[in-house]
Amino acid sequence: MKIAISSTEEGLESQVNARFGRCPYFVIVEIEDKKIKSEKTIKNTATAQFGGAGITAAQLIANEKVNAIITMNIGPRALGVFQQLSIEIYQGSGKIKDVVQQFIDGKLKKISAATGPMFMGTDKGR
Repeated sequence: MKIAISSTEEGLESQVNARFGRCPYFVIVEIEDKKIKSEKTIKNTATAQFGGAGITAAQLIANEKVNAIITMNIGPRALGVFQQLSIEIYQGSGKIKDVVQQFIDGKLKKISAATGPMFMGTDKGR
């Protein structure tokens, strides 16, 4: 199982970022036998985009071949991409290491509808 978490910084000690499409980083975690097997951080190249950041970030994550996403909020366009690819989305907050454990323990809420508006994090979203 491979999951991507929207992150404020690099690594497992950082916090889950409130936004999916405009988070600065994604921490990619591989889980095997209910334990973290490996982790890596990738920079979100969509953060500076004026529009379409959610879709670009979703494509970046889809290219990592993840099975699930953990974030706090996700817009309708990114949600649609993941639904088409059958990638599950979960809502979590706090330290990434702790949120991954909550995921492993089955304690995170699955997201099935957009939790943030389009353009969240830009002047258009205000």
